[in-house]
Amino acid sequence: MQPRRLRDFGHRVGRLEPGTRNAITDVAGVRVGQTTVTDDSMGIYSGVTAIVPTSLTEAEARVLPAGLHVGNGYGKFVGATQVMELGELETPVLLTSTLSTFRVADSLLSWLLDRARQPIVSVNPVVGEVNDGWLSTGDPRPVTADHVYAALDGAGAEVEMGNVGGGTGACALGFKAGIGTASRRVELRDREATVGVLVQANMGGDLRLLGRTITPESLGSRRAGPFSERGSCVVVVALDIACSALQLSRIAARGVFALGRVGASYSHGSGDYGMAFSAVHSDSPTTLTSIELNIVFAAVLESVEEAVIDSLLAARTIRTPKGREAVALPYEVLRP
Repeated sequence: MQPRRLRDFGHRVGRLEPGTRNAITDVAGVRVGQTTVTDDSMGIYSGVTAIVPTSLTEAEARVLPAGLHVGNGYGKFVGATQVMELGELETPVLLTSTLSTFRVADSLLSWLLDRARQPIVSVNPVVGEVNDGWLSTGDPRPVTADHVYAALDGAGAEVEMGNVGGGTGACALGFKAGIGTASRRVELRDREATVGVLVQANMGGDLRLLGRTITPESLGSRRAGPFSERGSCVVVVALDIACSALQLSRIAARGVFALGRVGASYSHGSGDYGMAFSAVHSDSPTTLTSIELNIVFAAVLESVEEAVIDSLLAARTIRTPKGREAVALPYEVLRP
């Protein structure tokens, strides 16, 4: 059965209109590829998600402006310091599970070297992660170079959600979660622009939905995720506006702030990261006015909230060989 989204039930988040797909790929020049790695008999639920700005894979590839915000640094975000220092993105952004992070980063580097037209002497691969070890208790590093290549080479306009890619073993707000995405169209001074987000949702807290708090316990289910609320959540924001790195870092922060709208607890053991990048290169980045920034901030807040909810709705219940259970959010909570 095709996973349903919040809007399929007549609900919406905020006032802004979504893009055509209501996905990060509504931003021109952004593609997403995912490889899902599962083995029910061994309890493996993992994978990799690749967010690919096409301008970085072209013959005249150039860096893109980017910004990073660390809400809580209990995580492994490869490439973070250079993004923060230089305000530049050189590679696709890959998302995976904690102990696969470094193999994924190495595989991304190999993929870049294989396709380079000129010798590469330095490059900054960017890889984020969430800890899915509560659910995925089999091989702690199941993601291989082949999985990474498949995600990068298969990147397209459609974005699967829920138990896919880097969100395969993720749990959020007590429920089975995973990958979620959404977008918003915004009116700026002289043009219409698009803001898109992709969320790898894997955090503790209690779900806030449609003005009420919904917990697994209130629905007669067991809570998914570790008792200590170790998790992590990565929010990636893409824009078709050539903003400055400083403004992008402020936009990235709103991606982390938005998690509070759905009930994230920002616990000690959760690495909460927001990254924003412009999908278009410019030697003269646009400086958004305060009014325009407020509009973009609103677009990020709305999109992230909706993306997290849709990640829960798209997820499927998983029961592991060791008896752990991550229950998907039932559609019934959205029906009148």
